[in-house]
Amino acid sequence: MRVLFVLPGLHRYNRGAEIAFTSIATELANAGETVTLIGSGEGRPGTPYRFLHAASVRRENFEPFPSIPPLRGEYAYEELSFVPDLLRKYRPSEYDITIGCSYPFTNWVLRRPVFGGSRPPHVFVTQNGDWPARTQNSEYRYFGCEGLVCTNPEYYERHNRRWRCRLIPNGVDCTRFSPGAARPEQFGLPSDRLIVLMVSALIPSKRVGVAVEAVSHIPDAHLVVAGDGPLRQTIDAAAAKLLPNRFTRLSVAPENMAALYRSANVFLHLSKDEPSSLAFVEAMACGLPIVAHDSPRLRFIAGDDEFLMDTEDPIAVARQIESAREASPAQAEQRSMKAAAFSWTNIARMYREFLEEIVGSGKMT
Repeated sequence: MRVLFVLPGLHRYNRGAEIAFTSIATELANAGETVTLIGSGEGRPGTPYRFLHAASVRRENFEPFPSIPPLRGEYAYEELSFVPDLLRKYRPSEYDITIGCSYPFTNWVLRRPVFGGSRPPHVFVTQNGDWPARTQNSEYRYFGCEGLVCTNPEYYERHNRRWRCRLIPNGVDCTRFSPGAARPEQFGLPSDRLIVLMVSALIPSKRVGVAVEAVSHIPDAHLVVAGDGPLRQTIDAAAAKLLPNRFTRLSVAPENMAALYRSANVFLHLSKDEPSSLAFVEAMACGLPIVAHDSPRLRFIAGDDEFLMDTEDPIAVARQIESAREASPAQAEQRSMKAAAFSWTNIARMYREFLEEIVGSGKMT
């Protein structure tokens, strides 16, 4: 198959959707498929797929812009700026199938009619939520796809009667993420405190402010947040007030993420509506005990053995962190083994089967 992945942030950002697409693309290319990525970053030496650069304006530049339909945030503005060069680089006849996870503009480009020819079928992945597939008003009424990858069981149950769906969660590179020695000094972290780690964008849905308040109730705990976003100043101010000298916010290169997980004692994840968190699986693979908001989609990955709870009360979250710190080394190995089921090799195999099924249905006019 000739497979095309399209996402503005590819090779520019190392966030969940970007990591997922590059990981799946690498596995598919290594398995013999012809894979192309179009993104706003630059090519990387040694990748088994072809990369095409399509320019866009960085999303951070749009943070002050108003939220209006269909430009509902900095991601949508970035995507709109990506479209002109995408139109120049995208040639439908070169591909058997296209894959994306951003809406509306990329979806519209990839599914536009091809005059005098046909377009490849399009697969939409619910990396950032399933709202395009289930909302019927405003710009969402124009959503369409030939295949829908549901990244958690809730999405699959919600959509399998309307769309051609496949349940495929996100994965983890088990050759990189595994239990190992802690090196907090590598990240400027104290070695004599409980290290509570969040890997999170600084946006309202991630509820990092709740984490700051919760950790403030644990005298010997130090909160580390790996991520950035529009709420950076708000979070920094809250931490300065509630966690003086007990808070670190940093950005970490992908090759150092495994070492960061190993340098923590507890992983904290407070989003209530996460489609399929890569960080959650990576933390499991490194053996970290996980405190998170209880939901069926997280139990689908972690089972019933983690420290899942209703995270509305920061004091209750603090108590659960205290419980998680007592987790045994044997449990760390069990978490790592459980995460192995979500290796990118297994996930890419599921993608390949689904893509073959859709390609076999023929091209679109």
